[in-house]
Amino acid sequence: MLNCLVWCTLLFVCASVKLLLPFAPVRRRIDPLLNALATAWVACNGAWQRLTQPTRWDVQGAEGLRGDGWYLVLCNHRSWVDILVLQRVLNRRIPLLKFFLKQQLLYVPVMGLAWWALDFPFLRRHGKSALAKNPALRLQDREATRKACEKFALVPTSVMSFPEGTRFTPAKHDSQRSPYRHLLKPKAGALALSLDAMGDRFDALIDATIVYPQGTPTFWAFLCGRVPQIVVRVQELPIPPEFFGADYTQDTAHRRRFHRWLEGLWGHKDAVVASFLQHPDHATGVSPEPPDVDPAAAVSSMKGQPLEDRP
Repeated sequence: MLNCLVWCTLLFVCASVKLLLPFAPVRRRIDPLLNALATAWVACNGAWQRLTQPTRWDVQGAEGLRGDGWYLVLCNHRSWVDILVLQRVLNRRIPLLKFFLKQQLLYVPVMGLAWWALDFPFLRRHGKSALAKNPALRLQDREATRKACEKFALVPTSVMSFPEGTRFTPAKHDSQRSPYRHLLKPKAGALALSLDAMGDRFDALIDATIVYPQGTPTFWAFLCGRVPQIVVRVQELPIPPEFFGADYTQDTAHRRRFHRWLEGLWGHKDAVVASFLQHPDHATGVSPEPPDVDPAAAVSSMKGQPLEDRP
């Protein structure tokens, strides 16, 4: 808490300048400073974790990433702990992670203001019934994403998304009738809208997979040092150029191609998670290579319905 308060105070001072002088030249000078403060904040989080926690970290694939590029980052979502894990693993390897957040999180004390100062995009979540009554609501997230990505284009940024949209639980898995064993069905909207808005500005996709071999921890358990092991696998992948600038909301053929591509990634990710949860030696610190899985074959062999055709 002390770490958050110290760095947030500095962030708010700089953010007030950006608020009073909302001009592109000012942003180009202030945004790198804000990102540097946030990077130091994340580094201090990593420092107190190393000092206080016995957790074994098994990380592969984060080497060779660039700190001056633009990345689209995907990850499965198991716990609130995921955010701290990704920040620790990727901090100073790539630009500061910017998450898509639910609109309600803007009102979290202190943290909500910090996320706003750092230009984290806040998206509204509308249910099927609300969208059926008012289809124009779909445009709200598209506009919010477009505005956020315009800001991201000014300085190197890593746009982070949890495509599942919510944390994995067995109840949610059963409710969705997910075709994946260890993942919820991914939602393509935020990813596709980011690619629509930023196009070939992205240098690559970073696909991160987090596994807690001894069970998914709560945030409090993590703070108390009760997480024996965390496994992270990272791979850098090219983004298909045909996705740049395409209209996800209007082009049905593009939307289907995008869903197939995302399903392929998710099929491979599901196999990676399963490889650590099924074999005891993986949970004792051995670091196997991710399985050689054909994503298309992995998806076609699964039971269940295709990805929902919605943003």
